[in-house]
This record gives sequence, structure tokens and C-alpha cells, in this order.
Amino acid sequence: MTRRSCAIYATGILCAHLLIVGIALVVAQVFQTMIYNRLKKELTLTEASRVFESWKNPPPPVYMEYYFFNVTNPEVFLAGGKAAVTQIGPYTYREYRPRENVTFLENGTKVYALNPKSFVFVPEKSRGNPEVDILRTVNIPAVAVMSELNSYSFLLRTFVSIWMNSIGVEIFMTRTVHEVLWGFKDPLLSKIHAMKPEVDEMFGLMWKKNGTDEGEFVFLTGERDYMEYGRIDTWNGLTEMSWWSSNQSNMINGTDGSVFHPLLSRKELLYIFAADLCRSIHLAYVEDVEVKGIPAYRFAPPRDVLQSPKENPTNAGFCVPAGDCLGTGVLKVSVCREGAPIVVSFPHFYQADAKYINAVEGLSPNKEEHETYLDLNPTTGVPIRACKRAQLNIILNRVPGFPKTKHLNDTIFPIMFVNETATIDDNSATQMRTLLLIVTLVSNFPLLIVGMGAILLVVFVLLVCRSRQKKNEVKRIDFTEAFHSFTTAKDETAYTQVSDKPEVEPSENNHTNQPMRNGSYIAMSPVEAQKC
Repeated sequence: MTRRSCAIYATGILCAHLLIVGIALVVAQVFQTMIYNRLKKELTLTEASRVFESWKNPPPPVYMEYYFFNVTNPEVFLAGGKAAVTQIGPYTYREYRPRENVTFLENGTKVYALNPKSFVFVPEKSRGNPEVDILRTVNIPAVAVMSELNSYSFLLRTFVSIWMNSIGVEIFMTRTVHEVLWGFKDPLLSKIHAMKPEVDEMFGLMWKKNGTDEGEFVFLTGERDYMEYGRIDTWNGLTEMSWWSSNQSNMINGTDGSVFHPLLSRKELLYIFAADLCRSIHLAYVEDVEVKGIPAYRFAPPRDVLQSPKENPTNAGFCVPAGDCLGTGVLKVSVCREGAPIVVSFPHFYQADAKYINAVEGLSPNKEEHETYLDLNPTTGVPIRACKRAQLNIILNRVPGFPKTKHLNDTIFPIMFVNETATIDDNSATQMRTLLLIVTLVSNFPLLIVGMGAILLVVFVLLVCRSRQKKNEVKRIDFTEAFHSFTTAKDETAYTQVSDKPEVEPSENNHTNQPMRNGSYIAMSPVEAQKC
């Protein structure tokens, strides 16, 4: 066997092995399963995990942008007309949210943590100065008091109304943005505080929320099941809430929104427990996006999250008392706001009924500015970009006994909305891209083997074709040489024909000149010796 033949056979054997092994690995998904199992073990809330430090101290900067609705025609609204507002802001604050008192429980399967949040004003990302800018908005303490007295006697409400007028309390107030946001000493609450010390005399939308936490959380670490990674086990010692009117509505589902399990699917629903909304919400897949070169799935709350019970009966549990329901796009959270008539929605009543949008001039909901969404890398479940947007509203209506409300149209009045944003930092993005590259290479290694086998198959076919071509050329050369030799021999040889004449008896006359012939005689002689 020649070297050429050995090379062809070796190439064919190697090609066959690579194709068989590669296809078998692709079908069995051995390498993909191996790398995914590795990810499941690495992405846990344990001290040995690579993500634990970033969970304790998130590196991406988080910004809180506060927008307020400034009322431009309070007199018209109090007289029964439509309120008009203009949006001011954003007033941007950098949010710091390290986890403290981290303690592992039940053999490392659970972890306890507090998550205090502190805010620092960022003037370069803001439009205006909160300590200077003046805001005219609803006097929330006054409206809360009137709402609280709605179940009391008409006589009591009348006396309280006279008393509130004597100290100059109005339905609308004018304060600086800083006061409305971070707190001021309210004259009405101060009077009530003197009679009921448990009532705080200070009021602010973020009063006592700078440097404080949202409660005690216990998370599942994901050690037992990667699907439990980051899921909330208890909040303030509770496995479920008691505010709402159904067991399903009271469930504490999902994570706190900072982590999600790896290997996400486009078909699944993700759950988040939002303490500021007093409930859990779900997010559904919207589209594929890319952030800083990292592929991500975008998840957003579908419309059914805040649909009215008429459209989505499962939301009936959020009506308190049972049957007291609002329309689509709004959620009354009085039960967890000390009875104040507070309603939450998406900014500018995005995805809400038109009646709420049309009740106030100056609102223009749109998806780009007002949608809440999360961009998650599907392999690791790590949030790459997040925009959490929520609006705070208050119910204004007529309260018998309070003459200043007698002309009011029932309105869910917008106060402010917040846009909480975070995007992965450049250093973390680089690490993420490197990790995803490794995962891709390892997962697709069988395809590399199949590719090498395919290349060798092409080489093998070319070698076989070349070998056959060589053999045909050798045969053609041998045939040509043989044909050439035959032609040459024909040209150099002469043949004498067999004599057709009858045999003649020798005679004396020709005996000497003619040789004796014994039958037919064939003579072969060189051409040059033949005589004519």
C-alpha cells in the first residue's frame, strides 16, 4: 500500500469518527448540559459564589428620577372644572442600596438580609433645584383626614371642617419640591399630633425613607434548586400578606427584582414582589434586545396586571373591601398606606382606562417614557438594564360636611411619578461578555467537531477523486505506449502474400532459378530486402 493510499484511508477513518462523535454529542447535548449545570451551581446566594459580592453591594449605579405634576388651575378644579397640570423634573438622586446583616439560615439554603436605601442628589442629571423650585399640589394630609372622617357622622365632619378652615388648611398646598419629597412640619398634622402623639407631625412622600429599609427579607439561595435562586421566602416574617381579599392576591411571589434564576425562557412569567406597591406583579417576555453587546430578553408587566376585575377576574382580590374596585390601570393601596386614599399606576396612567387620562389636562402616556421593563440576560438571569416606573395618585371626591369639596368631580389626581433606572457598568459588562463567550464555546464544541469532520470529509472526497484520476492517467499512459509500440512495429515490418498460383512441377528450365515450394509458403522479410 502506497503512502497516498494510507493517507486517504486515515483521512476517511478520522472523518467518520469526528462526524459520529460530533453528531452524538450534539444530539445528547453533553457539553451544553455540563456548562448549564456549572452555571446552576455558580449562580447561588452563597459566600463561595461569584455573584454573592455583587448581590451584597450592587456595582451598577441606580438613579431615582422624580417627576411632579404642578397644578396650574386649582380654582377651576375646586369650582367643578377639569384640573390642568404641567410636569416638572426630573430631580435625580443616586441610590445606594447595600445589603446589611446578611445571615445564612437552614444550612445555607436561606439568607436573611436588610436592604437600606440612601439617596444623594445629582444636580447634573436634574432639571431644576428641589430646594428652590415651588410646587403646587394636593394637600395629601388634609385629604387623608377628610377621607378618614368619611365614615363618621355628618356633625363631626362639619366641626372638623370648621376647625381646619380656622387654621388655614386648603385642599391644595404650595411647597418646595424638597419639602414635598423629603418632609416638612405640616400644620394640620402638628395639631393632631398634640392630641394623638402616635400621629407624626411631619409629612413627605419620602419621609423616613432615606437611609431606611423596606423590611426584613429572607431569600432562598438556590442551593436546592436553581429555580429558587433569589426567591423571597418571607418578608417581615410573613409568607403571605393579609391586606387583600383573596389568598392569591396576598401571596408573596418571586424575587425583589435584583436577581433572577439562570436559563430564562421566553415563555415563562417572572414574578416580583414590590413592597412599595404592597403586592406581587408578573412580567412577560416582550422582545430580544442588546445592551452593551450583551443579548437580553425584555420583560414588562402585561396589561392584565392592573386590569379591572371585569376584564381579569383574578384581580378581584385586590378590591378592598371586596367589590370596591377601580378600573383598569390603577390600584388602590389604602390598606397599606394607613388608610390614605392613595392609588398607584404607571406614569401618566399608561395602560389605564381613558377616563383617568382625560380627567386631567396635561397627561400624555407613551410606551417609551412610561413603561416598566427589565432587560435580562437569558443565560445568567442577570439584569442588564432596568426601568421601574410608578406613579402616585390620590382620590379626590366630595365629602359631605366639607364645603370645599362640594363641587369636586371624582378624580384620581396625579401627584408624582418615579423612574428608577439602572444599567450594567462597563467593567461588569466586560466580565459578562467574557463569561458568555466561554459558555458559547463550550456549548458549541460538538458543532466544532462536526465542522472539522465535514472539512475532512471534503478533503477525503477530493483525495479519492484525485487518486482515481491518477490511476486513469497511468492506464491511459500504458495504453498509449502500447499502442505506440504496436504502430511502430507495423511500420517496420512487411508481409508477403500467400501465393495463389497452382503448384508448378519443377522443370529443367526453371530448376536452377526457382526454389522448390512445398505447398503454400509465407515469407517475412524486411522491407528493404523485398524485391519488386
